[in-house]
Amino acid sequence: MKTTHRRRLGTAVTVALTAGLFAAPAVAAGADVTPPGVAVSSTDFPSGPGSTSVKYAGQIGTFVLTGTDLAPEGDTASGVACFRYEMNGTLGVSDRHCGPGTVAAGPDGTVTVALRVPQWGTNILTVQAEDNAGNVSQPFSYTFYARSNPNPPQAPGDVDGDGVPDILLPDAAGNLQIIGASAADTTPTSVVAASAAPNRTSWSTVQLAHRGWRGHAPIDDVLMHEPGSTTLDFYYNADYGTFRQAPSNVARPTSCQSAAGTATACPADYARDWSRADQLVALGSLNTQPLASLLTVENGDLWLFPNPGLQYRLSTARRLTTGGAWAGLDLIAPGPDATGKLALWARERATGALHAYPVPKLANGTFDFSALADPTAGVVATGFTTDAYPVLGSSGDGDGDKVPDLWAVTADRHLLTYRGLTDPKDLGLLR
Repeated sequence: MKTTHRRRLGTAVTVALTAGLFAAPAVAAGADVTPPGVAVSSTDFPSGPGSTSVKYAGQIGTFVLTGTDLAPEGDTASGVACFRYEMNGTLGVSDRHCGPGTVAAGPDGTVTVALRVPQWGTNILTVQAEDNAGNVSQPFSYTFYARSNPNPPQAPGDVDGDGVPDILLPDAAGNLQIIGASAADTTPTSVVAASAAPNRTSWSTVQLAHRGWRGHAPIDDVLMHEPGSTTLDFYYNADYGTFRQAPSNVARPTSCQSAAGTATACPADYARDWSRADQLVALGSLNTQPLASLLTVENGDLWLFPNPGLQYRLSTARRLTTGGAWAGLDLIAPGPDATGKLALWARERATGALHAYPVPKLANGTFDFSALADPTAGVVATGFTTDAYPVLGSSGDGDGDKVPDLWAVTADRHLLTYRGLTDPKDLGLLR
């Protein structure tokens, strides 16, 4: 009987390279001391000359891991216990028998795993088997070719390439969970290791903004910033949200504009780095390109960084408000609606009121930001207190009805998704 597991995709796996690096259990004389063998097969992504993948790069395929534990003459085989594997990476080092990062073998020595293939072209799945006596096989490399999807799904807010907007939230260990906005529960489609965060330790303090792409398949690029940090990181998402590529730094513009969009001298308190950006959201595209403009809160005011170029090059900073009135609100960027209109949502921390501010497109192709002058206007809901809902966000249209949707994390870490701003659905406890 085969056992099926879905791996937390993208999570760094720490494993043993050889039996010599692995602290195996003590074995009595006459017991199994022979390492197992391992093989891999897949009908979704077959291996070998002339093989054609059934699925495309970026999609999830099933891979059957098969272990064999042959008993030497006069001894008894202990049986295959577990497997370690890594897609397009190197197996690490561990001193634990079938510890974290492993999947248990079924009674017949096999297991079926579901893995997202992260790149077009050649991929290598490296697998190692361990038996119940602690013997470890040599790493086995399963090499296969993944075709590029000629008609990839397209949805602003999608990070992993499945055509569904994604919610990005840390788990209790600081790993980054990617959860589909239309999911039935909180099971992530993939998990990015805490070590891949900009600070190399946890995603729990990192602000993430994503809504648009440029120069690759229609999958969101991601902006990353920690409050107080001088740097803003840009992740060029060409690997379906596995975060294997190193991020690059986004340069801070040195030119400023007024709220009306005319050139002006930057104010004396304008920072030359990103240390004063308390919040950031990807507002949406302000031109014909799909990459989103960036909106920040700095010293209580809204700053717009419009029309970013390739690799998120920003040419100017536009001050939309003065007076510091936005200091007490949490920004939410719902992205475009079915007609392409933009909006900004915000939660008032002191009262729990939820505001919506239209950002309409004018006849001349520019956008009207005048509704942002008064952050107290546009109340559309109440009761979203910070005590009850520490985190609010939007990943765009999660349910496919052409209307952007809200999501929330409750005080007891339940994830709620909404139809627009109403009808909450409890997806359950976050990991």
